[in-house]
Amino acid sequence: MAKASEIKVGNILRYNGELVTVTEVLHRTPGKGGAFYLDKFRNIKTGKIVEARLATDEQVEICRVETNDFQYLYEEGDYMVIMDNTTYDQHNIPKALFGPAVKFLKEGMNVIVSFESEEPIMATAPNHVELEITYTEPAVKGDTSSGALKMATTENGVEIRVPLFVNQGDRIKVDTRTGDYVERVK
Repeated sequence: MAKASEIKVGNILRYNGELVTVTEVLHRTPGKGGAFYLDKFRNIKTGKIVEARLATDEQVEICRVETNDFQYLYEEGDYMVIMDNTTYDQHNIPKALFGPAVKFLKEGMNVIVSFESEEPIMATAPNHVELEITYTEPAVKGDTSSGALKMATTENGVEIRVPLFVNQGDRIKVDTRTGDYVERVK
């Protein structure tokens, strides 16, 4: 247990029985009454923002979270199987923890997973991945209006919009947070 005055942005707390990450800490000293903290927490499971008013000496539970690099091995139903790079232990991580970036994961890719007492609570894919284009329509000559895009299918079956000069067999870099084309890889 720790005091509310010891909370820092980025800490993970157990607040009202839920795991939350601290996004904002404001110290207020009104003219009348004692000082207090106005904190904003983001619920790790639901993503919902919660505001809390805590007295400076109020007790809160700061959770011990271990964050490590893991290697993504394969998909198994609603889970992604990952392996610890040092101990070679394997863990099943729910796909939902990766969010929309899960569709860009390739076997052998490194991911970051956070555990709180043996339970996975957060998972992060790399910000950018390199994928090969397996199918795309050929560009039509003269169809070169500024910023023209066409649909392309990547090696893991994801369809994204790419510029007209990208052809089948090219390797491209994709932003996993937005799903957008970044650049062609040489």
